[in-house]
Amino acid sequence: MIQMRKVGVVLAAAFAVSGGAYAATDAEAAKLGKELTPVGAEKGANKDGSIPAWAGTEAPNAGWSYGKSRAEFWKHHDDKALYSIDAGNVDKYAEKLSPGQIQLLKQSKGYKMEVYPSRRTCGNPDFVVENTKKNATSAKLGPDGWSLKEATVPGVPFPIPKSGTEVMWNAKMKYAGVGFEFPTLHTALSPRQGGSEWIDATSTQTYFFPWGKKGSTQLSSLPPVEYFTFFSYKSPTALAGQSLAITNFLDKTNEVFYYFPGQRRVRRMPTYAYDAPQIGFENQYTMDEPRMFNGTIERFDWKLVGKKELIVGYNAFGMYDPKVGFNDVAKNEGLSSANRRYETHRVWVVEATVKPGVRHVAPKRTFYIDEDSWAIVVAEDYDAQGKLWKVREGFVIPVYETGSCDNPAFVQHNLIDNRYLVDQSSLGGGKDMRWFVEASDPKLKEGFYTSENLRAISER
Repeated sequence: MIQMRKVGVVLAAAFAVSGGAYAATDAEAAKLGKELTPVGAEKGANKDGSIPAWAGTEAPNAGWSYGKSRAEFWKHHDDKALYSIDAGNVDKYAEKLSPGQIQLLKQSKGYKMEVYPSRRTCGNPDFVVENTKKNATSAKLGPDGWSLKEATVPGVPFPIPKSGTEVMWNAKMKYAGVGFEFPTLHTALSPRQGGSEWIDATSTQTYFFPWGKKGSTQLSSLPPVEYFTFFSYKSPTALAGQSLAITNFLDKTNEVFYYFPGQRRVRRMPTYAYDAPQIGFENQYTMDEPRMFNGTIERFDWKLVGKKELIVGYNAFGMYDPKVGFNDVAKNEGLSSANRRYETHRVWVVEATVKPGVRHVAPKRTFYIDEDSWAIVVAEDYDAQGKLWKVREGFVIPVYETGSCDNPAFVQHNLIDNRYLVDQSSLGGGKDMRWFVEASDPKLKEGFYTSENLRAISER
């Protein structure tokens, strides 16, 4: 059973709140950078020392530049695993695992988690720190109770959260520069039980965060956009040439334009959102599952349950190695344990329950959000019968370009069908993914994501 605990900076009554905005007091905000980190995490170590005190942002060792191995320039790259968790000893570590992780370990033959010393390597640039401090007492949700109305960006909107909704916005708005790109991205789905045929789609993909520009800007002065994304499939043949331009809004359903080469036309896809299955992945991958949670949050009530210590994917550079062979890492039974690094960290726990009168294939979900990076590190979906269905694990790394942390790479396990999917990773891509702090590339402009431009740049 997961053991929750209250945190001193969070009012006990707030744990039961599913929505609304409760600005931090001046006294609470004053704790940022003192007993709390600049973005709201507990600064101190835990009782047994397995989680160290946060000491500040760690830069890479001297000499790193884009194209060089991120792992080799990490200060702690010589760490050795402390212990390994598998089906034989999972009960020993159950208090620091989520229900989905426990079931995954118990039912997956040969699956294991290698646990390393915990390294709190995540920080943020000074301008993000300053904006976050302003947000503690001034960021606001919209009158609908779920949209993000105001914040100073780039910065964490609610560093001292009082609701699950606020925690989810922190995860969505964590600083990742103005965008990032994958020169080659594998989105791969393991075979059906008894089969051997993978779905392995390769694509190029770019994300653009219009609020991520260096400095200090009021969110309300910008278009109400969380991010833009574009991707174009290279393979397999059934998907090759298909391209998408998507706008994810802060206050309404996303807008999707999809180019179909067989029709030689761009189509608007007004229902390609929420739990709609993604084209080409046998109903195993919905539109709101990328990035651990994708799209607007209005279909759920969000309950802030509390905080706990959890073993999660962290400093897992092996999930971003473009030089390895993808098929050498992605095996039928699961991703190689050598590429998945785990550490113990404190996480916020948020329960999502579908709102009355609204449908979703996963009516209940649980999200676990890292206190240092605000990255969603574990997510669990339950089916309509209340059975644990899917578990997603994200893999956090320090990003040298931005001075913050990010976790685009994730793996999703379907516990009922015994299949898994890996996405948003530069594994086996040949060339590393790249984060941007300046919007000089044409793909980091709003005009790139229009239907007209998608038609102009797509193959015919």
